[in-house]
This record gives sequence, C-alpha cells and structure tokens, in this order.
Amino acid sequence: MIDFFADLFGYVLNFIYGFVKNYGLAIILFSILLKIIMLPLSIKQQKTMKKSIKVQEQTKEIQEKYKGNQEKINQEILDLYKRENMSPFSGCLSAIVQIILLFSIFYLVRSPLTHMVKVEPELLDTYVNEVKAEMSENNENSSYPEIAVIKEATQKLKENDVPEEKRLDYEKLAINMSFLGLDLSNVPIQDISNPVVFVIPILYVISSFISIRISSNMSRKKEEGSNSQIDAIANANKSMMWFMPIMSISIAIIAPLGLALYWLVNNLLMIIERLIMNRFFNKEEI
Repeated sequence: MIDFFADLFGYVLNFIYGFVKNYGLAIILFSILLKIIMLPLSIKQQKTMKKSIKVQEQTKEIQEKYKGNQEKINQEILDLYKRENMSPFSGCLSAIVQIILLFSIFYLVRSPLTHMVKVEPELLDTYVNEVKAEMSENNENSSYPEIAVIKEATQKLKENDVPEEKRLDYEKLAINMSFLGLDLSNVPIQDISNPVVFVIPILYVISSFISIRISSNMSRKKEEGSNSQIDAIANANKSMMWFMPIMSISIAIIAPLGLALYWLVNNLLMIIERLIMNRFFNKEEI
C-alpha cells in the first residue's frame, strides 16, 4: 500500500518538477497542494476537537452528578458519545493518515528515480550496480543507491564528462536537487562534518514543537475529578500527538534532506492552518 501512495505522489511531484525544474521548489508546491487536498479532513478534525471540549464539559457534569457510582458514570458517558454521534477515538483516523503520509513520502524521497521519474527498472539497475561497484572500490557505502546515482549523473553532466551515447540516460537520471545553497540529496547522518545539512532538520524540530504547543493549547481543558476511561483516551491521544514528531525527527537525520524539507513546509502550513481555523472555529456552537 505504501508503494502505491509513493507512486501516486511521485506522479504529482514529477508533474510539478516538470514545470519548475527544481526539486526543492517542487516539494514546496507539492506540500501546499497536498495540504489543500487534505483541508476537508483538517476542518473535520478541528470541528471534532471543538466538539470534544463541549463533550468534556458534559462529562464533568456526569462525574459530579453520579460521583461514587463508576459504573453509572461510564454508562452515561457512553450514552453521551452516542447522542453526540462522536467516537472517543475520532482522532485515530487523522493519525492513520499521517502515518501513511510519513512512510509514503519517505519511500518517495528515498527512491525518486523509481517513484517520481519512473526510470525503467533495467536502466536503473544498470546504473545502481555501477555506482555500488564504484563506491565499493572506494570503501564507501550508501543506504540510498538511487540518490547516489542522481549525484553522479548530476556531477558528470555538470562537468560535461558524459559519453554522447549515454547523455540521454544521464539527463533522465539527473534531478536538480540544489535549493537555496543546499543539496537536498545529502543525508545528515552521513555528512556530520558539514553543519549546513542540519539547518532544515533543526528548523523542522523547532516547527514541530511549535505545532505541538498550538495543538496542546487548543485541546487543553482543565477539569476537576477524573474518569479512568476518559483519562486513558486522553493519554492515548497525547501519546499519538508526540509520537509522530519524534518518529519524524528520527527519520529526518537518516534520510535525504528532501524529506526534512517536506516535513518542515508541512509543519509551517499546519501551524498557519491551525491558527486560522482556531480563530474561525471560536467558541461558537457546532
């Protein structure tokens, strides 16, 4: 399933790249387009969040009314969710979508020649094997052979060091990954001596914590008393909220910078989206 979405996103990214001829700019425009497509889900999620706050207020009233009768409290809360046509696990759909996006985009930037450019497997295997053999001779290793192929093809075209009979192949394999002085094919963990490669991941980390802070402020609701069922659900949702950024940060430093750029742009768009929708969906009745 992940390969399917990686291929699908690859078609869109390659279409955009065909116009802008820059991988970084294509990723930014792709991120904006994807955010627009996902906007209905975001709006629904925002409405659910606001509705959840109101349900929590009614939950508190139930806890106070039937204090000491836990079985009655649990039953009344379940009836409340049914009347409001709301699931305690309504945030799970959003989490599932985020996980699919996370791995699909990772597959895409890890193997752009497969999922984006759609290079013929036979041709790709030929150049991947050549690059692996060359790197083996130099005692080098790469977890991303397609990225290594792109680097070599781009460099040889730049130096005009390509046999004429192979020029079309190299032009197909080369992707312009230079963006604002950064090479988006670089992998931070493989280039630790170069501090520049950590600029995008660091900005991504900062944006992640800002996004989490905004989400926490929007969903925070101080309550007296407690209910084991509601607490368990709240803790699960809170864990999921932190799980995605932590996983993303871990992957960002071992993946090509193109992935971190996508996540950074996505975070910035998410922050803007949440601030706007939080003002739009103020404390009106839903």
